[in-house]
Amino acid sequence: MELLMQNLQALRQEVQAAADAMKLHDLQAQIAALEQTVATPDFWNDQQKAQTTTKQLAKLKARCLPWQTLLADIKDTSELAALQDDSIANDIEAALIDASVRYETLKQQLLFSGPYDDHDVLMSIHAGAGGTDAQDWAAMLLRMYLRWAEATPGMAATIIEQSDGEEAGIKSVTLEITGLLAYGKLKGEAGVHRLVRLSPFNADNLRQTSFAKVEVMPKIDQPEEVAVDEKDLKVDVYRAGGHGGQSVNTTDSAVRITHAPTGIVVAIQNERSQLQNKETAMTILRSKLAQLQVEQHKEKISELKGPNEQAAWGNQIRSYVLHPYSMVKDLRTRYETSDTSGVLDGKLDDFMNAYLEWSIGA
Repeated sequence: MELLMQNLQALRQEVQAAADAMKLHDLQAQIAALEQTVATPDFWNDQQKAQTTTKQLAKLKARCLPWQTLLADIKDTSELAALQDDSIANDIEAALIDASVRYETLKQQLLFSGPYDDHDVLMSIHAGAGGTDAQDWAAMLLRMYLRWAEATPGMAATIIEQSDGEEAGIKSVTLEITGLLAYGKLKGEAGVHRLVRLSPFNADNLRQTSFAKVEVMPKIDQPEEVAVDEKDLKVDVYRAGGHGGQSVNTTDSAVRITHAPTGIVVAIQNERSQLQNKETAMTILRSKLAQLQVEQHKEKISELKGPNEQAAWGNQIRSYVLHPYSMVKDLRTRYETSDTSGVLDGKLDDFMNAYLEWSIGA
């Protein structure tokens, strides 16, 4: 029993140190403040703001509750062990093992220390050079991330904007992925993804190399997080494209916003109203600026330089080889697997975990 007590004490200290490292106390204070906000009588007067707040509260609780529960369970088990009752030694040992396993799972959260790791994600996929093959590859990547979100508890994905290819696949797509630590998990997917396979789009079935670029941005839906000067924006409205006969085509509902200092352009036409399109475009613009700020290590938006698209395009991060052998390999972490069908079906967690561990030492 004495050894069990020592092991429990050691585990309790380690878990508490981990909780301190992830600033659990500060997160609990944020929860308390948000709960007070939700309890105010006029909270639901602004529906959009209320939904954003309740969503943020739910995410904070989902992150904190497992740690609070684990610390409480270890404390209770330690108090039982202090009774020195040998008849419950087996129960205490089982509780210790259970707590240790839970801690090993929770410990991974310590890898998520970035400023936006707890945010939702705006992801864009762009077909590169290679015509129909590249557009088909972009569609394969879209399917891969949709399958990952579908298979990951608490994650959900919604397509915001999509431009289809002429023959097959997609030219580009923007989607929103929501869930606990979504950006922290997906940020390592940003870069150029390379596919090598026998092309299904030429008569000779020759081997083809295709490229697609993935952008991953933290979703900034609270304007105060990334302040954008209205004087730096050029807003254009125009008639939305699409199939004839749809009401979306009868008004100038599409919106294009250009951020003059960086040259970033965001165009949205999927929503029915100009106001909805502008709000969506501004959210994407803030998210792009936040991501650029992370990449360039700048404290102020005004210090940002425009994104170097050409350099980013050459930043190949992962190769997916389907012929003459099967292999998916991350060129940064060197993690690889021969289960190409599993990866393309959304089994990405091992690649994401390898990136998180690699980025700490990079």
